[in-house]
Order: sequence, then structure tokens, then C-alpha cells
Amino acid sequence: MASSGKNIELNNEYCNYRSPFSTRYASKEMQYNFSDQKKFSTWRQLWINLAKAEKELGLQISNEQILEMEKNVNSIDFEAAAAEERLTRHDVMAHVHVFAKQCPLAAPIIHLGATSCFVGDNTDLVIMKDGFNILLPRLAAIIKNLAQFAEQYKSLPTLGFTHLQPAQLTTVGKRATLWISDLLMDVRALTRARDDLRFRSAKGTTGTQASFLQLFDGNSAKVKALDKRVAQLSGFGKTYPVTGQTYSRKVDIEVVATLAGLGATVHKMCSDLRLLANKKEVEEPFEKSQIGSSAMPYKRNPMRSERCCAIARHVMALYSNAINTHSTQWFERTLDDSANRRITLAEAFLGADAILLTLLNITQGLVVYPKVIQRHILQELPFMSAENIIMAMVKKGGDRQVCHEKIRVLSQEAAAQVKQEGKDNDLIDRVQKDPYFAPILNELNGLLDPTTFTGRAADQVTEFLIDEVNPLLNEYKEELALLSAPVTLNI
Repeated sequence: MASSGKNIELNNEYCNYRSPFSTRYASKEMQYNFSDQKKFSTWRQLWINLAKAEKELGLQISNEQILEMEKNVNSIDFEAAAAEERLTRHDVMAHVHVFAKQCPLAAPIIHLGATSCFVGDNTDLVIMKDGFNILLPRLAAIIKNLAQFAEQYKSLPTLGFTHLQPAQLTTVGKRATLWISDLLMDVRALTRARDDLRFRSAKGTTGTQASFLQLFDGNSAKVKALDKRVAQLSGFGKTYPVTGQTYSRKVDIEVVATLAGLGATVHKMCSDLRLLANKKEVEEPFEKSQIGSSAMPYKRNPMRSERCCAIARHVMALYSNAINTHSTQWFERTLDDSANRRITLAEAFLGADAILLTLLNITQGLVVYPKVIQRHILQELPFMSAENIIMAMVKKGGDRQVCHEKIRVLSQEAAAQVKQEGKDNDLIDRVQKDPYFAPILNELNGLLDPTTFTGRAADQVTEFLIDEVNPLLNEYKEELALLSAPVTLNI
């Protein structure tokens, strides 16, 4: 439907679609990582690396030609490249032509022996590797914040929940270790995915290296050395031993799967926080001027956690794109991967970046309300204390079966008061008034101490932080020092 505004200037930037990742959610670092400047300057650096390796292996390429390219690696004329692409309908050749005009001396050897995927695929691999290096320190910073939170609240009892029903007590800190444990698995997965990345390097049009073999007059050893050397110059220790025209899109599946897994972790944790906010036990940061609702001024909506869940769902959904793209790559390659990957890979990393940036903000300011937690415990603890009361009576000479029946009847009566009358749980009052329980009345306070219901939760937190978390934090010690400042979200 056309705009009804007669005086709208359509060239205004606000009349064009802009990704929310750029305007609201993702960090400047990750936005730059997927920017045109990063992409096309990496293309140029790859052409330089190729020329250097070819020169080292005996091709007639001069130092002056390489120096000319190096001087122009970042000076990209985007308008000229766009004009060339409109003519040629080929993005790589458009940039070859523009680069060649800027480097007339080097023009004859730019892209020598290479195919489009030499710059396209290899650049994607560079960008994904750099993307992981942006995400991992931020993930470690979140774990650090949660570790401090877990340590602070490791002994604070809280209701545990199974099936979303009150269960045996745990502690606030112990629950946080469950979030941390998942995040540690994500560190491992992201690190492995990053370190498993290899370089496509110099494989030629269908992966056979035929063009390079021709350049080196049939010298197979030099072609093999070229492949390895280009990878080394580009920061990779290994190359994929066999490829088609592209590196296998199975690689993209592994990459996006790790990011989708991170999304699942964050979604689970932030869903927990949203439920805790509903119970008014734990809240994410809430700024003084923040508005929870346009209609209901009293509301304190967990908007940060909701944002994490929303974007995490998008990242998780992107996995289906990656797996479907790989499954439809016929023989050595089909081009239906290209347009899809421009969106999927970028948004997987930008989405992961956005949820980590938001979660870092959340974990820097979590607020706990112990009195609310205590009130909720007291509503359920009388029922949970039944076994302790029975054991105490048996120690005083009581009959276990008789005591069990007494507690069962009193519990049902108390439950009726809670469910049918909306009153507080009065089981303990009923126990105190029943002469049968007179032998243990002076022990009831101890039997109802919430700290006696949390088992080894506090010790588990301490052991977990020492054995599992601290080694990781030491590994990222330098990066964490740079990420200690408070995080302010764009919007």
C-alpha cells in the first residue's frame, strides 16, 4: 500500500528498512563484523594474501604490486562497486574491477587463479571466527556475574519447583548454578565450533584446484603449499582437505547449531527470571524512569528477559535455515545458498550478540527479595516438614504409622483452609494444639528451620564455583577486566 503522505522524502533514512539489530539490539563490534566495510576489506586482504603466497612460490608478482594493494585495502569506493555490480550482476567481479582501478600496477594479478568463493567463503570463515571471539568473552562475563550472585545467595533457602509445583527447598544460589552450568556448556560448544573452523583457501572453481595447477605448470606440491600458505596468512592453521565450489555447508550447520543452543540456554534462564519476577522473589534491573506499562503505572515488567526470550527464539529458528540449505546443495554447489546465508549467518551472530549484551546487563543488577521468598516458603514448609515431625515423634517413642495418620489428617484439614478458604497454611498450629505431639513441641522451631531442608546446596555451590567456574574465569581474566563496566542498553 502506498504512503498517503504527499511530502515524505523517500530518500530519508527513516523511510528505508533498518534492521532492529542495527538500531536497537546488537553491539557496535558485532555490527562492524558483519558490515560491508569488514566484508570487502577482507576480500581485498585475501587477494593480497593470495598474491603474497603465489609470489613466494615463484609466480611473477612484484613487491610493488603487493604494496599498492596493501595501501588500498580499506579505501573502498562503495558507490563505484554498486555501479559495477548493476552492470555485471556479479558482486565479486564488481569489486575486482574497482580494486583494479585503484591499483593499476597490481590489476593483472588481482584474483589470479581464484574463483568467487575464494573471497566469499573464506571471508565468511574469517567473520564467523571473529564473531565467536566477540561472543565468548561476553559469555564469560555473564558467568562471572552469575558466579558472584550464586556465591552471595548460596545459603538463602527458596522453594524448589518440579512440574512448576512446590518441591523440596533449594537455595537461590544453587538455582543460579543451574543457569551457569548450561552457559559453561555453551562456552565449550562455541569454543569448539570456533576452533573447528578451517579455511577453504585456494581450491578453485569446483574444488579441484585445476586453475592453480595450471598456474604452477602442473606442480602439485606448489599448489598444495599455496593452499596451506594462504590459510596461514589469513590466520588459520588448517584447511578443509576437500571442498566443492564452496566449503561444505555442513560447517554452517555446526556454527548455527551452537548459537541456537546458546539461545535455548538464555531462553530457559530468562523464562525462570520472568517467573521469579511474577512471584516478586527476584527481579531484573529496573531503572528509576522506566515505565512498565502505558496504562498500568505500577507494573515492573521484566522487559529485558522478555527481549532475550524473543531474540533467542529467532536464533533457535535460524537452525532450520542452515540445515535445509546444506541439504539442498546439489553436487559441487547450487546458488540457492547465497541469499539465505547472507541473512542466516549474520542474524545468528547478531542475535546471539544481542541476547548476551542484554543478559550481561541483567546479571549486573539482579535484585533478590528475601522476605518475599521467606513468606512463600512458610506457605509450603509445614507440609514439607511432615517427615521431620514423624521422625522426631518416633525418636520420642511414638508409633510411625499412628503419627503418619495424624499428620495426614491434619495436612488435609490445613490444605482445605488454603484452597477452599484462601487462608494461610495452619498445619503447625494444628500440630501444636494436638496433645499427641506434646513430646516434640519444644523442637518444632528447629524442625521448621528452612536451612535444614536445603541439603548440600550451599556446599554444591562452593564446589561448583571452585572446580568448574573459576578455571574458566582465569582463562578469560584479561578480557573480563575490559568488560567490567556497567552495560547500558541502546533502547
